[in-house]
Amino acid sequence: MLNDKSILITGGTGSFGKKFTEIILKRYPKLKRLVIFSRDELKQFEMSQIYNTNKYPGIRYFIGDIRDKDRFKRACEGIDIIIHAAALKQVPVAEYNPDEFIKTNIGGAQNIIDAVLSSNVKIVIALSTDKAAAPINLYGATKLVSDKLFIAANNIKGWRDLRFSVVRYGNVMGSRGSVIPFFIKKAKSGVLPITHKAMTRFNISLEESVEMVLWAIENAIGGEVLVPKIPSYKIEIVARAIAPNAKIEYVGIRPGEKLHEEMITESDSYNTIEFDNYYAILPSTANKEKYMNHFKGWEVPKGFKYNSGENKEWLCIEELRELIVKYVNPNFKPI
Repeated sequence: MLNDKSILITGGTGSFGKKFTEIILKRYPKLKRLVIFSRDELKQFEMSQIYNTNKYPGIRYFIGDIRDKDRFKRACEGIDIIIHAAALKQVPVAEYNPDEFIKTNIGGAQNIIDAVLSSNVKIVIALSTDKAAAPINLYGATKLVSDKLFIAANNIKGWRDLRFSVVRYGNVMGSRGSVIPFFIKKAKSGVLPITHKAMTRFNISLEESVEMVLWAIENAIGGEVLVPKIPSYKIEIVARAIAPNAKIEYVGIRPGEKLHEEMITESDSYNTIEFDNYYAILPSTANKEKYMNHFKGWEVPKGFKYNSGENKEWLCIEELRELIVKYVNPNFKPI
């Protein structure tokens, strides 16, 4: 699928970018070019010690910021596929610095679209977040706008053989800033802080998120927001899996934080279809039959919603421990 193709990934030195790079360089030895686009020279240097041009002749490291349209336009030369993973993501930081998040998450998205429309790129897959569904914080609001921009870009592509799609998923197990590495580190103190007893989250591994993006590259037709069917866990159960004897301290929900992750709202149900492993939220003006035929899917019931608190699939303590060993820390043992 990707052999002889040139791919650019924005935010390529982040958690997703590094895992994406690891997987596709192993899977597609005839990949023509992989461009790691990011603004952090140190992270690029560190990544280049693992993935260097001697061993991987097709890899390139491109310093740049998606806020800089001209620079990004230059980076798009000769590119077939773009994975857009770059974003400012910290919820509290967004509330204090809203303009910076708007410049990167919204302005940067528009810059990508404009650059793509001036190039020969064929596929754009933009990564979203559960926080973009009915957002209650600024970060989520900027990502919702970003999603809307990428979906609407399909309306202005004209004659081009080009498609824009969005992939939306929730909490990534073991990613930077996520709860599991935090709990593992904190467990030695004997006290684990939990925001709320009932709080839940979806669970997806970095590997699964990469597989979903690869699936979208091959199967998406443009205009859809793709959402995976994944299990949930209770934050308190995660704490018990990591440190069963630790004292739990309830500290309250932080500003801008939801009790449950939400990926498809009730309002979205009127434009959502379901198929084997994913859901697809369609544009309100879309030909639903076209998408259902393509994905071999069916309409969800009116009023359907998909959130981590009302999910049908749940992870237990033993399953969480197995996943922590597999995806987060191979030497993990409960404390």
